[in-house]
Amino acid sequence: MSVNKVILIGNVGQDPRVKYFDTGSAVATFSLATTERGYTLANGTQIPDRTEWHNIVASNRWAEIVDKYVHKGEKLYLEGKIRTRSYTDQAGATRYVTEIYVDYMEMLSPKGANPGTSASAQQPGVGQPQQPQQSQQMQQAQLVQNNPADDLPF
Repeated sequence: MSVNKVILIGNVGQDPRVKYFDTGSAVATFSLATTERGYTLANGTQIPDRTEWHNIVASNRWAEIVDKYVHKGEKLYLEGKIRTRSYTDQAGATRYVTEIYVDYMEMLSPKGANPGTSASAQQPGVGQPQQPQQSQQMQQAQLVQNNPADDLPF
């Protein structure tokens, strides 16, 4: 048995790009930044913050929700699968892209934090009923995120 599951809490790096197709399907892409806090070792050595950028892909209903409600700078909780694909660039070199395909998403930005978003965008699990397990994971993620012990290097 194997599991391919990614859970991220981060900030949207740019306004999403959304494509609608003749078949009625849609795909949204955007970047999400996650940052690990820096810290100072006992000997005084400074370890800086480390930011990772993730390529996010949302399909169909999630793409429509992203199109309506997700904007640059907003904080998101998302669950998905990690996938790597390859392509050949104009110079003939093989390039690889790692993407996170969204299975579930919640908006974490407080109401009114980003101008131009509607109040309904701030409701958890817009577009899909929230499952109890996801609610527990969300609460745990918020506790971890707000934990003052996060400044500790272990």
